[in-house]
Amino acid sequence: MNNILTLTSIKKISGCINLPGSKSISNRVLLLSALSMGCTTLYNILNCDDTKYMLNTLKICGIKITINHHKNICHIIGNNGIFNIQNKNNTLFLGNAGTVIRPLTALFSANKICNIILTGEDRMKERPIGHLVNTLRLGGAKITYLERENYPPIQLHGGFIGTEILELDGSISSQFLTSLLITAPLLENNTTIIIKNTLVSQPYIRITLKLIKKFGVIIKNYNYTKFYICGNQQYLSPNKYIIEGDASSASYFLSAAAIKGGTVKLNNIDKNSIQGDIKYIEVLKKMGANIFYGNNYVSCTRNILHAISMDMNHIPDVAMTIAVTCLFATGGTTTISNIYNWRVKETDRLHAMAIELRKTGAQVIEGIDYISITPPKKIQASIIETYNDHRMAMCFALLALSDNAVQIINPSCTNKTYPNFFKDFKKISLYN
Repeated sequence: MNNILTLTSIKKISGCINLPGSKSISNRVLLLSALSMGCTTLYNILNCDDTKYMLNTLKICGIKITINHHKNICHIIGNNGIFNIQNKNNTLFLGNAGTVIRPLTALFSANKICNIILTGEDRMKERPIGHLVNTLRLGGAKITYLERENYPPIQLHGGFIGTEILELDGSISSQFLTSLLITAPLLENNTTIIIKNTLVSQPYIRITLKLIKKFGVIIKNYNYTKFYICGNQQYLSPNKYIIEGDASSASYFLSAAAIKGGTVKLNNIDKNSIQGDIKYIEVLKKMGANIFYGNNYVSCTRNILHAISMDMNHIPDVAMTIAVTCLFATGGTTTISNIYNWRVKETDRLHAMAIELRKTGAQVIEGIDYISITPPKKIQASIIETYNDHRMAMCFALLALSDNAVQIINPSCTNKTYPNFFKDFKKISLYN
């Protein structure tokens, strides 16, 4: 039986949080450090399930790593190029970490010969990888589906040498493009990547490009529709890199303050963040929240919130936080659109959100790529199913800001990206 966490009704939100490092940045810089020439020290590295899968893989591949979890510091001696598994066990279990399986699929395929199986949890086997595999095959990769076409588990046999032009469907996941952008500079051939259909979650590609440049590699970006990459480049360690706080995680605390502050101050992040999810702050401001930026921090103070209608294709993860926040807004219905890729995340988030939001008494319309939410007059006490999805657990914690308690099933699913979330949420919660 799953554990259930009861969050009692919170009267006020106030306090300060030191944000843990960004998951998106952590896993990217771990991989880039391993591919680099030289030693890299990473500060504020995120300690969670997803980064553990990346670290474990790098160690299996012979990368020398020392890590101090107490101080969140990681020291990596780079391989100066592409690496391969160093032991006889050729199966890697990667949980449900999309930021691990996608880049490793491209990277291991760039070996001349390999024999590596990538697999994970049941939900991983439901998350499509076909668009990436199709593109890698165009460049010579030999990849076998072991169970179902277009989905993990997959077996990699190497062979990816690239080709003058690679086409990639960008409509499902930006992680497919990130995988190619990290790997292509290490190939012998020059590569042009052409994006078919609309590229989702474009800000995550901006993160990838900024980090690749930080590690000494140049990629030409033609308005996110075409990318030109010279081959035979070399990643160079920047010696040290400080990982900024996770902007996706910031959304829950910012919304809590906007709904029932007081003021919440979040350290390790500011308006100069390279993460696209920092745009969540602009969405909250549009709803009416009071926001203040400082040097390496941002704060939010309560105000009357209003319903909005927005295309959130570029920030789909934090759009989930808005879906719960709007239950506390005035002015009618909030519509969040162009979020089809919610359906291929840790769970089918569009369907899951519709089911759970209705438990609060809200009127919800679930479209193919949008959700419309009309708040109830009074939020009902609810038992929230999380579907083993960390973001479901974290965003529905905001229901405790109503007059009723909320029960969260399987709260430990937050270990995927933020093991201390409920502990930190409690730090800023006042009950009297």
